Amino acid sequence: MRRIGVVGAGHVGLVTAACFARLGHTVVCADNDTDKICRLKKLEMPFFESGLEDLVKGAVRKSRLLFTSSVAELAKKSEIIFIAVGTPTTLEGRPDLSFVEQVTIEIAKAFTGIKKEPVSEKRPYRLIVEKSTVPVLTGEWVKRTFELLAPTGVDFDIAANPEFLREGSAVHDFFHPDRIVIGTENVRAKKLFEEIYKPIQAPIVFCDIRSAELIKHASNSFLALKISYINAISRICEKVGADVEKVAEGMGYDTRIGKAFLRAGIGYGGSCFPKDVRAFITLAQEIGVPFRLLEEVEAINREQRLVVVRKARELLWNLKDKKICVFGLSFKPDTDDIRESPAIEIANLFLKEGAKIKCYDPKAMDAAKKLLTGVRFCRNPYEAARGCHLLALLTEWKEFKALDFARIRKLMQSPHIVDGRNFLDPEALRKLGFVYRGIGRDI
Repeated sequence: MRRIGVVGAGHVGLVTAACFARLGHTVVCADNDTDKICRLKKLEMPFFESGLEDLVKGAVRKSRLLFTSSVAELAKKSEIIFIAVGTPTTLEGRPDLSFVEQVTIEIAKAFTGIKKEPVSEKRPYRLIVEKSTVPVLTGEWVKRTFELLAPTGVDFDIAANPEFLREGSAVHDFFHPDRIVIGTENVRAKKLFEEIYKPIQAPIVFCDIRSAELIKHASNSFLALKISYINAISRICEKVGADVEKVAEGMGYDTRIGKAFLRAGIGYGGSCFPKDVRAFITLAQEIGVPFRLLEEVEAINREQRLVVVRKARELLWNLKDKKICVFGLSFKPDTDDIRESPAIEIANLFLKEGAKIKCYDPKAMDAAKKLLTGVRFCRNPYEAARGCHLLALLTEWKEFKALDFARIRKLMQSPHIVDGRNFLDPEALRKLGFVYRGIGRDI
């Protein structure tokens, strides 16, 4: 078993740290947010992720997972160091890599004062791994920074191991990935990866670091493309009277296309797709290869938010002073993450139209209170629906499908539903007296 360090206790870092500990490795997880580290030491989770709390508690009890706010402490205790810090988007559209740079500097400086040892003698060795989503060529900057600042007595390798963890199923995704992508420069680093990932039954794609970095952006951008494609198809379906759900089903049986990510709705959101698409577009522009296809993907995604508002207007005529119930605020179910959430954006669009908003989400309301002002956060979905003119379903939490819609029909002032995720049963709702509108299926 190896000594592993993970810098960053966010969705990627904490899941990665806990899962490696579950595999039997000794893991140190560091974050510069001292409050977050204090909470983790008390076994309080900083965010909701299915299965993560039990995993963390089990690893801590077995002394396989430790938390610290010191990157230097982590660097000295770990053989393999994963950098899993945030890479937010700048105003220009490129990722802000300052956190990656700072962590690299801190790791290098942790070894200041080490004596220069002859090459023939055993020297400290570290494998430094990019886990954060970064643009191609980042690995070269990490390597250059470490070479400049680390003492000559430290032996090291740089590698890239991009994450493919979906929020809401991140723990499952770690243990059951479609593939593991690893960019390395030599056999030594390759063998270490083979060792730490040995228990995971999945294909391992070994390649150069640049290719590994590119695989992540290329993958996420392609998935975003599929989402925007089916959303564009949904608009055509509405114009000609077709059902996008049936169109997607017919397409999905084609093994060359597949069913995944062919769900029409209000567009993609979260911390990955919007940022990664934007970063890929910017990178392409900077290297002189404009990616106009992705520019259109991004445009379609922005426009899809307006579809829900348009449908609400068609049902209510004017939105000013109308009471609208919003079901769902997180960008997807099974997570409390509201970053780039289409639901938050649509709620704000309703507010700009003068509507009065009541909302409910099983997990994301505390986070949403920081971004949404002038709305009423309700204790349960029935309270949210009471007295409303329209219900907008914006996140497909399973519990919403099990609600008593006959009761909701009686609570509402007028029986209008806009299903932004095509999640509910249109015929069942119409039989209850609702006026139902979905995405690409208003037939």
